[in-house]
Amino acid sequence: MYKLVKPLLFSLDPETAHGIVSGGLKSCCKLWGGKRLLRSVYGYDHTNLEREVFGLKFRNPVGLAAGFDKNADYVEEMAALGFGFIEIGTVTPRPQPGNDRPRLFRLVDDHALINRMGFNNQGVDVAATRLRQLKDRHQFLIGGNIGKNKSTPNEDAVSDYIKCFDALFDVVDYFVVNVSSPNTPGLRALQEREPLTHILNTLQQRNRKGGISRPILLKIAPDLTDSQLDDIIAIVSDTNIAGVIATNTTISREGLQSNQRCASEAGGLSGKPLAKRATEVIRYLTTKSNRAFPIIGVGGIHSPEDALEKLDAGAALVQLYTGFIYEGPGLVKRICKKIAHR
Repeated sequence: MYKLVKPLLFSLDPETAHGIVSGGLKSCCKLWGGKRLLRSVYGYDHTNLEREVFGLKFRNPVGLAAGFDKNADYVEEMAALGFGFIEIGTVTPRPQPGNDRPRLFRLVDDHALINRMGFNNQGVDVAATRLRQLKDRHQFLIGGNIGKNKSTPNEDAVSDYIKCFDALFDVVDYFVVNVSSPNTPGLRALQEREPLTHILNTLQQRNRKGGISRPILLKIAPDLTDSQLDDIIAIVSDTNIAGVIATNTTISREGLQSNQRCASEAGGLSGKPLAKRATEVIRYLTTKSNRAFPIIGVGGIHSPEDALEKLDAGAALVQLYTGFIYEGPGLVKRICKKIAHR
């Protein structure tokens, strides 16, 4: 079915198409039996898919990456499509509109996207309220991807991460600290050892409520050098966070086939051109750390073979976004089947 509607969707502005698909999915799930129908078509359960990672039990290792559901609007709907976990956000303490449109571009020849969304979201309190209202909360795991507002200077960034952390603590299963988006000016400077260690240690000091603590993960850029990746390994050890998500989008434009106008747009590149580098980062972290912490692999997963490549490089779990846009919802089931029967 997706092959039939994809040409129509791809004829529209990407943000408009995203709104149509998301809205249609929500309308379908509101119908009697809608969620059950989607699960029967797109879901795939098998004991070989179950994973326990950073203390959480995942029904399957294929998750939805942050960015698709920024405001926790579609958590139940995406779970009905077979995802084992859903990561919402990136959310910030205060609502912000993000960058001016157009800010999302398809590079069809490369099976890629460029985005410069700029953490557009309705604020952490809106997301937290929606998550509290979920009906089928026990059936899936939720990650909270947190960031800082554009107007917050880097020296005060930790206060924004604290606000998001506190607001979401009771309604998510794990946290992701996002300091690697290229679309908030100066944000990637927080990946340096001193400010990043400060942010993570501060969150760890608050990471207990009623005897419960949440796994905290760090999402890193694919553009880090080997020495910077060595610093990441040391930071994970020093702060005792649960793991790493590798990787975010890239600022590189190397090897693109699409027309120069689209390829030269500012923002982060995702999709197939990112696959090789994301896998390299996963393999480097796995090898250099001697598998000291779990890694969620994301970047350029457009097929079951792409997912297996990330897992074989050392990832414990994988996430989809751009591949989901290009290949459709059936990709989740195809990946799960391949993993279960490999």
